[in-house]
Amino acid sequence: MLSNILLILGVLAFSLALRSYANVVAQKLGALGVLTTSFLVGWLLSGYLSVGVFCAVSWLLLPWLEILTRIRKLRLPLEKNLRHKTPPSREEFPALVDITGEVEEEKFEFVEDAGWDWDDYQQFFRLFYHPKDRAQAAICLIDQNDIAFYYCSISSRAKDGTIWTTWNYPFSYSLKLVPQLRINRLRADYSFLEMVESHRDWLRRHGITADVLVELSPEKIQTEIQQDLRAQILHNLAKGVLTKTAEGQIRYSWRGLFFIWLQFLRDIVRLS
Repeated sequence: MLSNILLILGVLAFSLALRSYANVVAQKLGALGVLTTSFLVGWLLSGYLSVGVFCAVSWLLLPWLEILTRIRKLRLPLEKNLRHKTPPSREEFPALVDITGEVEEEKFEFVEDAGWDWDDYQQFFRLFYHPKDRAQAAICLIDQNDIAFYYCSISSRAKDGTIWTTWNYPFSYSLKLVPQLRINRLRADYSFLEMVESHRDWLRRHGITADVLVELSPEKIQTEIQQDLRAQILHNLAKGVLTKTAEGQIRYSWRGLFFIWLQFLRDIVRLS
């Protein structure tokens, strides 16, 4: 028994050591080592291989606690009507002022602060536009159940309806993206300048020039975003990820809950 405990502790210590390295491969091996440790705990301490497998697999089933206790109960309106919204306080969003400065340094012009609230779910957008590049930018804060995160995006709309978006959204998205949306995903630690450079290079590599992009007036940007949100909701209703309630709201279907679980697993692999 003592030798089994020492083996478990040794594998755990080695796994945590790998996790401490600033190297993607080492960190992923460390995450695999944590799963191995869980397997060894179940197997060596119980004597049953099936218990070890259950202990290892339980990490993959852990997201279902969140899915069944919170996401399954979530209800949202079918129409997300954006309106003018007062910016969050510095305590709520301390990085907003600094990121706004970075965006304006790249010649993006401030357009509007907008958003929407629903029960304990709030979404805030600070919108910008770059007339020369025909690109819109947004700083977005999502706050739900006291869990908040933000991301930035840069979008260019082509005349054929394709939307080319560069963003640093930190998680796998919880809805299926519409077919006309193309995503250039960057790490969350990219500065806005690096995002702009990546977006321009991405468009250049795909042969997207200014003459094939739609020139928007600043007044239309909020309307376009609201239409994008509606198109995404309708797309996910059609795909069965979302379903309507008897009260006319929307919620995740069981297919949608399994979709979210798979997205959780993608994040576990990507972020481990």
